[in-house]
Amino acid sequence: MMTGKLSLVPPKPGVYIFKGPKENVLYVGKAKNLRNRLRSYFQKSAGLDARKSVMIGNLRDFSYVVTNNELEALVLEANLIKQYKPRFNIILRDDKNYPYLKLTINEEWPRLEVVRRIKKDGALYFGPYVPAAGMWEALTLIRRNFLLRPCRYLLDKPMRPCIQHQMGKCPAPCAGLISKEEYMKIVEDVRLFLRGEKKELLRGLEKKMERFSEELRFEDAARIRDSINNLKHIWESQKVVAPELGDIDVIGFHAPGKEAAFQVFFIRGGIMIGTKDFFLKDTGDIPARTLLHNFIEQFYTKEIIPPDEIILHARPDGMTVLTAWLRQRRGKRVRIIVPSENKRLELLKMAEENARILFNNRNKKQTTSEEILRAAKEKLGIKDIPRSIGALDVSTIFGSESVGAFVYWSEGEFKKDMYRHLKIKTVEGMDDYSMMREITERMILNLGDELPSLMVIDGGKGQLEAAKKAFEEYNIKGVELISIAKKPDRAFTLTSDRPIDLEDRTPAALLLKGIRDEAHRFAISFHRKLRDKRTMKSVLEDIPGIGKKRRLALLRYFGSIEGVKKASLDEIAGIKGFNRKVAEKIVEGLKE
Repeated sequence: MMTGKLSLVPPKPGVYIFKGPKENVLYVGKAKNLRNRLRSYFQKSAGLDARKSVMIGNLRDFSYVVTNNELEALVLEANLIKQYKPRFNIILRDDKNYPYLKLTINEEWPRLEVVRRIKKDGALYFGPYVPAAGMWEALTLIRRNFLLRPCRYLLDKPMRPCIQHQMGKCPAPCAGLISKEEYMKIVEDVRLFLRGEKKELLRGLEKKMERFSEELRFEDAARIRDSINNLKHIWESQKVVAPELGDIDVIGFHAPGKEAAFQVFFIRGGIMIGTKDFFLKDTGDIPARTLLHNFIEQFYTKEIIPPDEIILHARPDGMTVLTAWLRQRRGKRVRIIVPSENKRLELLKMAEENARILFNNRNKKQTTSEEILRAAKEKLGIKDIPRSIGALDVSTIFGSESVGAFVYWSEGEFKKDMYRHLKIKTVEGMDDYSMMREITERMILNLGDELPSLMVIDGGKGQLEAAKKAFEEYNIKGVELISIAKKPDRAFTLTSDRPIDLEDRTPAALLLKGIRDEAHRFAISFHRKLRDKRTMKSVLEDIPGIGKKRRLALLRYFGSIEGVKKASLDEIAGIKGFNRKVAEKIVEGLKE
């Protein structure tokens, strides 16, 4: 069947998708010539590495999408890998979007806010800040020294100044207490600060201070003087790399075997604003240049703006198409540079040294993890060392808003991208065993080939038997099942009626209980979220004119029903889609 299908593949650029026994996506790749690339996998003389040989052994079918050119193929490949996370692709296990500071110069009265989504909306974005601590420090400093409005009101009609103005933290454009020209000068100062353009910013602030003094506005002059001193102090403590470098990402890389470590330095305006490390397993015999290409493709597929330059130790494969794609994502040119001297090379060596240290520390951690898992195997009396461990828990109160939760642990850490929340759909009332069976069945279907080697059930023998029935129904083999009960902590297995003591505080017992507790925490947090939403809905749904959309808007803006109750009439009326008449109904409807 494969041979006949191969003969129909056109010799054109595109993306191919390999599928396994249950139609699950095994691998997504791109090619300049689809026919030649696909044939290369099935030729007897093909020198496939161990990883690809296993993949072909699992292959049951393939599909492909023809594109107009290689750039379109790269874009489609990146999106499909992000969507399916195929088992045999090199995947960056990082599902977070990095925070940016957004200066809304697209609005009449700009403001500064924290966002994790980038839009082509005319606003200015500064970041990414990884970790986020540096961003919050910058935001605090800006709000202390530059009087931008902190609110989200539309300001399309005059309003009374709020408490922020009374505290001296807002110039109250809502009440016309500052001119548009003066306000936009503050916006420009914030832009200069975030861009790291110190000289121009200080020059402008010093002129403003002198002008205030000449106008006998001594309090305003003193405030500007304090801001100048604060800024100088902050700049002295910043990790200034080299102002002339502008915006660059430096990617260090260390891959001595079948694993790889990456370290990324984020430098904006010549200042290092953050770093991020990644560790990739099972990279096999993939050449370094191909790994670099895959890393860049996946990393910049995220909600992240590529910088002016990306610094690497080698040119990645498909560099022409890659730079064209980066330019498309950024909106202007992005250069990939392999430096040979000066500051860029110095930074690259620093990033590579950090990647090497990360790699070595990770291996030490894995050695320790291996010892703990071996001890867990002996303690539980199971057949194999549990390389991956999943845990299931049910959370309910009198059968209300019942939910299930699944967490996943492997390689010495929790894998948040594998976590799942599940609402109980088929069970009514208090029936823990049936709920456990339902969420076990659904996780079996959800995970497919990615089921962990050990599944931990939160509960006793009853919950364990319920999970066992689900595994038997779907004829799942190769997954060990245990349950862990509380007070005292003890484990139950399917091969013995005697519980296993987990109160001995050994590393193996602590690991198993920690995974169980993480599933419990994850379930409880989801349960509380649903319960709070139900409370919010039940209180607001009886108020005329408050439909689902407005209820959600209130919840997002104020966080809880208590937050809405404490809000003023003007605050509610200022939310997009609301007005004073609706706000009055809400305030009246929420009276005790």
